[in-house]
Amino acid sequence: MSQPDGAPAPQSSLMIPKLVTVLREGYRFAAFRADFIAGLTVAIVALPLAMALAIASGATPDKGLITAVVAGFLISALGGSRYQIGGPTGAFVVVVFNVIAIHGYDGLVIATAMAGIMLIGAGLLRVGAFIKYVPQPVVTGFTAGIAVIIATSQVKDFFGLTMEHEPAEFFEKAMALGAALPGFAPRTVAVAVGALALILLVRRYRPEWPAFLIAVVVAGAVVALFGIDTDTIGTRFAGLEPSFALPDFPHVTMERIVVLFPSAFTIAFLAGVESLLSAMVADSMTGRRHRSNCELVAQGVANCASAAVGGLPATGAIARTATNIRAGARGPVAGMLHAVFILAFMLFLWPLTGFVPLAALAAVLVVVAWNMSEIDKFRHLMKAPAGDRAVLLITFALTVAVDLTVAIQVGVVLAAVLFMHRMSEAVEVQADMKVIDEDVADDAPHLSRPVEEHELPPGVVSSVIRGPFFFGVAMRLGETLDRIGAPPRVLILRMRAVPMIDASGASAIDALIARCRRHGTQVLITGLQTQPRLILRKMGVTADPLVKLVSGIDEALVLAREIVAED
Repeated sequence: MSQPDGAPAPQSSLMIPKLVTVLREGYRFAAFRADFIAGLTVAIVALPLAMALAIASGATPDKGLITAVVAGFLISALGGSRYQIGGPTGAFVVVVFNVIAIHGYDGLVIATAMAGIMLIGAGLLRVGAFIKYVPQPVVTGFTAGIAVIIATSQVKDFFGLTMEHEPAEFFEKAMALGAALPGFAPRTVAVAVGALALILLVRRYRPEWPAFLIAVVVAGAVVALFGIDTDTIGTRFAGLEPSFALPDFPHVTMERIVVLFPSAFTIAFLAGVESLLSAMVADSMTGRRHRSNCELVAQGVANCASAAVGGLPATGAIARTATNIRAGARGPVAGMLHAVFILAFMLFLWPLTGFVPLAALAAVLVVVAWNMSEIDKFRHLMKAPAGDRAVLLITFALTVAVDLTVAIQVGVVLAAVLFMHRMSEAVEVQADMKVIDEDVADDAPHLSRPVEEHELPPGVVSSVIRGPFFFGVAMRLGETLDRIGAPPRVLILRMRAVPMIDASGASAIDALIARCRRHGTQVLITGLQTQPRLILRKMGVTADPLVKLVSGIDEALVLAREIVAED
């Protein structure tokens, strides 16, 4: 009998792909029909993105499509998530561009294969669960930095600038673009601005329509019909034909492995982080549970296969995965069909890509960069304690100005040092206590009296957090409502034993409150100490009208009874 997604599974089943689980449950025609429609929908979204991301990475557009076909199929077929859609993503643009510029395309093939081997090893060693140890300021910092670099890389095609050489370094590139900007091409700018406006209008008034594809098709039709003089895929990549033929594998030496190791590690890190974050988003949207280590192995196999056919690095794509779920996907077959549809386009409709204006693809990537920047989350973290703000800004600055690998390494080390400093101040109150536990299991009456089950009115649930609430345990807070089952009318969150909270912990509480808001659940937070109260107030968490702060459990029970009685 198959194991339900939400229930604990034996260790032996945690490496079984979700495709096997779905087929064991019984895969009927109704499910296939839903997956067929979802796969076609995602393929329509992925087509322009795959080409645009490949061009931004310094490769040819067919490389992006090949990656979406090969890696996308394997990630869905072998992965630990029912809904994951894999392919090239914006997170890889910077590192791929740098590897191609410095080591050539064969260097990228080696680095991608090395990253795939690292991901397979990480999955087999069961390190998938350790994704929670990457702090939110580090993730947001390098993601926002990548967004800035992607947007900067599209200035040339967006404005139709003529440049003999476009520097790779950010500041040199910015100066060269500034010097070339007076020579912009008005017709190219008109195409780019028109495509950008069309994307924004479709997203606002018809969000269910494929805005990227509509903008690219309309821009291509306008350029072809009116003979607008602007660069297209056909003019820049004349004679290009996609091929899945196995390329000559590059010459591998120990020296090249050592030189490419930092880039390979960065690719593996980004692929692991983004794929598991995407799987977690899918879980939150569907109530399912992914298998993190199985997902890492699938990502590794997919990247090795992509390298074997001359493709790009691949990972789970959050936006495409969410589109897959909204389109009604039932399982991994939708992701496999999305790859099949892209393959059909390459085989039968490839000549149409020659009419696609590069300015329209630049507009697509400007929107992708804006979405990646997560400006709201960046602003939210800027209200965090000074240490978290420093980690955020330093990671962001190093990503833009130096190198993505350096930014990740420095960001994680700074976050670890900051955490050790905070723990040194709170170590006295942590001894032998579980971080998050059910209230009925409270065995520390000297901190706050336990609540007996009969004291809780119907529709009221109480949970307690003990110990410093930092990035390493913040992800577990989301399990509170999952363990409860049916959404309660009132959730009492007892935090008297929490001496310290950081930005990730505050963000986790904010996410829990957002989930409660969707279910109409009132949140009562009891016993906040000085530091957590200050941080939650500064980050706007306690300003939510759904949240009430009370001094202790007795006052919370009285207020909970009043709320239930009013209903």
